[in-house]
Amino acid sequence: MNDNQQITNDTFLGHPKGLFVCFATEMWERFSFYGMKYLLMLYLTKYHLFDDGAGYDVLGAYAGLVYAMPVIGGMLADRYLGMRKAVIFGGCLLVLGHLGMAIEGTQAIVSSDGTVVRDDSALQTFYFSLALIIMGVGFLKPNISTIVGRLYAENDPRRDGGFTIFYMGINLGSFTATILCGWLGEAFGWRYGFGAAGIGMILGLIVFIWGQRYLKGAAEPSNPALLKEKLLAGLSREAVIYLGAIAGLFLVWQLVQFNWLVHDILLGLSFVVLLGLAWFLVKHCTKVERERMIVLIILTVSTVVFWALFEQSAASMTLFADRIIDRDLGVATVTATQVGSLNALFIVTVAPLFAWLWTFLAKRGWEPSTPVKFALGIIQAGLGFGALVVGAQYPDAAGKVAFIWIALAYLLHTTGELCLSPVGLSAVTKLAVPRVVGVMMGSWFLATAYAELVAAQISKLAAVKTDAGVVTDMVAALATYNELFSKLFWIGLGIGLLMLLISPLLRRGMHGVH
Repeated sequence: MNDNQQITNDTFLGHPKGLFVCFATEMWERFSFYGMKYLLMLYLTKYHLFDDGAGYDVLGAYAGLVYAMPVIGGMLADRYLGMRKAVIFGGCLLVLGHLGMAIEGTQAIVSSDGTVVRDDSALQTFYFSLALIIMGVGFLKPNISTIVGRLYAENDPRRDGGFTIFYMGINLGSFTATILCGWLGEAFGWRYGFGAAGIGMILGLIVFIWGQRYLKGAAEPSNPALLKEKLLAGLSREAVIYLGAIAGLFLVWQLVQFNWLVHDILLGLSFVVLLGLAWFLVKHCTKVERERMIVLIILTVSTVVFWALFEQSAASMTLFADRIIDRDLGVATVTATQVGSLNALFIVTVAPLFAWLWTFLAKRGWEPSTPVKFALGIIQAGLGFGALVVGAQYPDAAGKVAFIWIALAYLLHTTGELCLSPVGLSAVTKLAVPRVVGVMMGSWFLATAYAELVAAQISKLAAVKTDAGVVTDMVAALATYNELFSKLFWIGLGIGLLMLLISPLLRRGMHGVH
């Protein structure tokens, strides 16, 4: 067989077959992740009868940890495990976590004296299931993306197209999950929605294990001998890593119940990183390197604002959709969780337009710089809340707001995401000093994790009083949400305009990096 025949046999639709293994694995992993994400607040407030503030605390701790853990999982895979083993281990944890979420226990009730009686054992199972998901995402999420990159040679022109296909898998999983799991959870019972998410992860794990042969060794450990070294009580390094992760589950199990502790840990880590970077900038950087790094730090900090606004989708915007939005579309009534599918739907439909737009502008020398794109992203996040503020001025007789306004909010948030998110990781690789690019990539994810906690705390400003999970005063509830969304509108607009004003200075500090 000649080389050309070998290449043909190892490809599908012009790309390595391993790409489609990763595509399917990530699609089902995102199916499981988003399948439970938009159900979470509704499950806590309507089944276990948490008040809004307590529900937001759980959501914030979970989301903060789930975005921070990939920093550790990626490092362990890079240095020791290799991506294949990390993905399989993470997938197994995710399956257990999602299936554990399906154990809903007994519905909470309000006793005669007004206290809420909850099934504490079911809640502890729920918290431990969240810990399994957090740890599983930490091992799987960063490494499946790395495998995709390794399937292509460094200068392979198919690389960008491959990541585009992979990105479509993410959004296909997100869209189908919020449609299917949201419907099952709200219409038939929470366990069916969470259980469907678990089944999705099982399918993803099966696909990945079946398709390992198509990865062509790209996901193997860089030094297998290191994994076999005896470290502790005769156990190999590999066994110690797995046991350490399992022991870590019990720590995460407790952390997810204490939002303030997760907040303090991430805030402390952020200060340590910033102090370390300040020392590095002064002692080890040239003038050009220092200015590029300062620009990168400013861009990274600005993402906290964007994601804190954007991630209201699973928090205040989900409860707003459930309580205030008129979800009767005439042909069908959508659930509150299904509203979350608008983000994935708009990404699939609008992303090609943005790709064409940037190319069109670049050919004419008009493409915005990276700082300007960041500014536009933050401004659009603010404008999305502006749409909700406008809609709140026109409630119907029942106090409900038309669906079109939350659809417009999601559209603006998605266009903002398309301005900021795709160029973010690229900016890290281009602006960071090569010897600390890993630290800066970790800092990027740490900023996202902290933004999740900030998002939950912001949502608490719109905590609405309920009676056994049901809003009794629609006028007061609408006013509370409107006050929050007005603040978020001005925050997004203000910070975005500030970024736009300083963008010439930031561009100058990038020293030719676009």
